[in-house]
Amino acid sequence: MGDLERFLAARDFLITHREDHEAAWRGFEWPRLERFNWAIDYFDAIAAGNDAPALHIVEEDGSEAKLSYARLSERSSQVANFLVSLGARRGDRILLMLGNEVPLWETMLAAIKLGAVLIPATTLLSGADLLDRIRRGNARFVVTNATGRARFADLPREALAGVTLVGVGKAGGKAGGQADVGEAWIDFRDSDRSPTHFTQPEPTRPTDPLIEYFTSGTTARPKLVRHTQHSYPVGHLSTMYWLGLKRGDVHWTISSPGWAKHAWGCFFGPLNAQACVFIYNYTRFDGPAILDVLVRHGVDTLCGPPTVWRMMILEDLARWPVKLRELMSAGEPLNPEVIEQVRTAWGITIRDGYGQTETTAQVGNPPGARLVPGSMGRPLPGYRIVLVDADGSPADEGEICIDLAHRPTALMDGYADDPEKTAEVMRDGLYHTGDVGLRDADGYITYVGRADDVFKASGYRISPFELESVLIEHPSVVEAAVVPSPDPLRGFVPKAYVMLAPGYAPDEASATAIFRFMRERVAGYKLVRRIEFSDLPKTISGKIRRVELRGQEKARPSGGARNEREFLEEAAR
Repeated sequence: MGDLERFLAARDFLITHREDHEAAWRGFEWPRLERFNWAIDYFDAIAAGNDAPALHIVEEDGSEAKLSYARLSERSSQVANFLVSLGARRGDRILLMLGNEVPLWETMLAAIKLGAVLIPATTLLSGADLLDRIRRGNARFVVTNATGRARFADLPREALAGVTLVGVGKAGGKAGGQADVGEAWIDFRDSDRSPTHFTQPEPTRPTDPLIEYFTSGTTARPKLVRHTQHSYPVGHLSTMYWLGLKRGDVHWTISSPGWAKHAWGCFFGPLNAQACVFIYNYTRFDGPAILDVLVRHGVDTLCGPPTVWRMMILEDLARWPVKLRELMSAGEPLNPEVIEQVRTAWGITIRDGYGQTETTAQVGNPPGARLVPGSMGRPLPGYRIVLVDADGSPADEGEICIDLAHRPTALMDGYADDPEKTAEVMRDGLYHTGDVGLRDADGYITYVGRADDVFKASGYRISPFELESVLIEHPSVVEAAVVPSPDPLRGFVPKAYVMLAPGYAPDEASATAIFRFMRERVAGYKLVRRIEFSDLPKTISGKIRRVELRGQEKARPSGGARNEREFLEEAAR
């Protein structure tokens, strides 16, 4: 059996057992592949003569771009040949700053074929952050659109010495209508003249780096996560399984390029299943417009971050006759109240999942499995998960770790520029996620929080996520972040930073209503004792930076209310 046959056998085993978690988890083995290049040996093979849609991008104005598997294979070979003509070789780093537009998929496939290393980044990057990506990433090529090119205008020229700049014209995935890219940039459209057959100048190896992600940096400087030619394409078989995808599905993951979740749900996951990647590009969230798109284009499976689901339930979902079969959420844990409202409207339960930039989907609720309210599920096929306490001993509550005695193909190679950090997270025969979970008797794991976020108040351990889940159930609360606040008596007390829904004032009446709501639902020892109405600081990928809020609290004196938007629980009794 050759590499392709082994890969397809592993994939088809998971699809066959998509609704039998026990059989899938016990029977799945990562395929052992020798010289497998996913884009050539798998994608080109299944794309040959295949007119099924691989990519479908819809714009707000109704225009569309739609590529079959055969056409996307052909275009990616042209782009690979184009990059070679510019001097690209195996191992060269390509900083990829594109939106959800066709050249993104063409370039990703081309880089995999060539053996170049992708460094995905958001077009929102600028200044020092952008320079950091170029320098630490050792980027030799940049591929970006008009928005991204504007970010380079103010960079020092010496920072771009030796870097080949490739400009994609009009952003947004539309066919044609591309603007001139300017003198300093090579026009991506020149790839249209390249040959449609690609032959590798140098063969790739399974251990070759394929993609390097800068993490979102919620607690420290972004780390540079390195995945290989196998760890990401093959590793995302677990993601495909969690998503519950089948051949021919129309799958939409609402995600922005530049972050690992985009590769999970907009690239490797659905393409592994031979599904169609669906994208709807919008400038501002518009619930009715998004729901109309779901109906009009017959989307089968939908994955969105918690923020999107929280905004979706503001609409009367039952009014839209969606075709949806599977609903998923990932990125941060989703609150049970949101899940229940969607289930009431559509009769479908949003299935939570868990993973990191360093891995693929590790833990999740796959289709057909019994769901435990609040739980993110059980270990997915290919992962052996253990929980360890502060002493490193197995426990039912502790840090979520991967057993390296059964190292999954999907685990990162390491942090590209930090061997000490790699050794730290790979210690004692375990990969340490830094997240804390609670496991029940049936093996279901409930997320407790980042190890750095969990804190003690009056001697009791406090899980910020648990309190945030209750807060979000109140109709006035859109988002909340709970952090420890200094207190002269208790040492620390839980404080909630709250972003209010439209129509609610950041005043004493709103705070009192939330305090009363919490008293009815939370044990006294873990009550939120302070509320401050505020926007929440976030990373560029949209995750809440609790580290910033914790630092803000540490810098403040303990005692009474410290500004006009902060309110105390004892004053609301």
